[in-house]
Amino acid sequence: MGHNLHLKKINNYKDAKRELLKIGVDDVSIPMMAPKMRYWVLKLIDVDVRAANIIKQEMLSKGGEAAVAKWSAGFTRPTTDVLLMGSLKHFNLTIKKLKIQPYGLKGIAKEIEEVLVSIDQETRTIWDLNGKKLTIGGRTLVMAILNVTPDSFSDSGKFNDIDIATDHALKMVGDGADIIDIGGESTRPDSKPVSVDEELSRVIPVILNIRKKSEIPIYIDTQKSKVAKEALSSGADIINDVSAMTTDDKMIDIVSESKAPIIIMHMKNDPSTMQNNPTYEDLIPEILDYLNNKMEIAIEAGIEKEKIAIDPGFGFGKTVEHNLTLLRKLEEFKSLGRPIVIGTSRKSTIGKVLDRQVDERVEGTAATIALSIAAGASIIRVHDVAQMFRVAKMADAVVKGVYDG
Repeated sequence: MGHNLHLKKINNYKDAKRELLKIGVDDVSIPMMAPKMRYWVLKLIDVDVRAANIIKQEMLSKGGEAAVAKWSAGFTRPTTDVLLMGSLKHFNLTIKKLKIQPYGLKGIAKEIEEVLVSIDQETRTIWDLNGKKLTIGGRTLVMAILNVTPDSFSDSGKFNDIDIATDHALKMVGDGADIIDIGGESTRPDSKPVSVDEELSRVIPVILNIRKKSEIPIYIDTQKSKVAKEALSSGADIINDVSAMTTDDKMIDIVSESKAPIIIMHMKNDPSTMQNNPTYEDLIPEILDYLNNKMEIAIEAGIEKEKIAIDPGFGFGKTVEHNLTLLRKLEEFKSLGRPIVIGTSRKSTIGKVLDRQVDERVEGTAATIALSIAAGASIIRVHDVAQMFRVAKMADAVVKGVYDG
């Protein structure tokens, strides 16, 4: 009989260490061996060809691999993209050499180093929400959607009454919600904006009423700085602006001054036009670049990096194919080093794939939630809280080894 041969999936350094210990490797050898057990492909964009050639030379000399454009050797064009392939050991050895090289390579080395840490470790942070502590990382957090709008694509005005909205929020807390997401302006495709006063009249009474009865963290979904400010004063804790703080130029100051956490989301155009034939040359790099740019602007304005989470904007300016690709490639967003928020609940992509109406999309939502958690999502934004809480708990047990048993 031949030897048994098993394929081993190594997700992170902890997995590598565990497998080495199982076969009795000496503790002293683990730091040398574990970095060889994780393999990545990283892409650098628009690198000076002089720097690219040095990167390739150093990566190859350390046992890794690097691919550059065919014109790089002849220097006939100024830049090239670079694909780097190797284990953590290959990258670490290369980074050391790049840090002492010219042509901006010190900065590139630092960037590679930061990305490797981000993708190998779950982003963990603790948000201080007016004295309440919210830990992001570990168990997946459930953000429960409470739309107090008459034209929501899903709830269609069911929670316009203050008491009904409050009771529903408290029920969702009982069902496992960690955060209540309150929105007073629909962002469904083709939706039209409402006035500041109208939005305030919808959300503030509900926030005040919930806050009287619960300390649950509240997330205000708005593009208006005045609404955000009033919501925070009324008891909201977290801000989400689907325009990434671009619609209202005062929003970034409100976030910075309040020290409230912010979720930066990607959207192409605005809700009234975002589904008018959205096109991309290269979907994921474009979304990554957008989010990274908005993060840099936020940090320059005084918003702490630790207070930022990112949302790739499933359904916002994207076709069905775009949305499916986004989920398929979701793990790539870990390179930004911030917690990932995902909102797929009941959306039209699920309806089109399954040929089901809004109230028949729970299984499709569950599939997208489980896959998102496996890819690194830290917060899930959902309507069906009890069901998705259980989906998240099961996914966490499988993916993260987080369970009560």
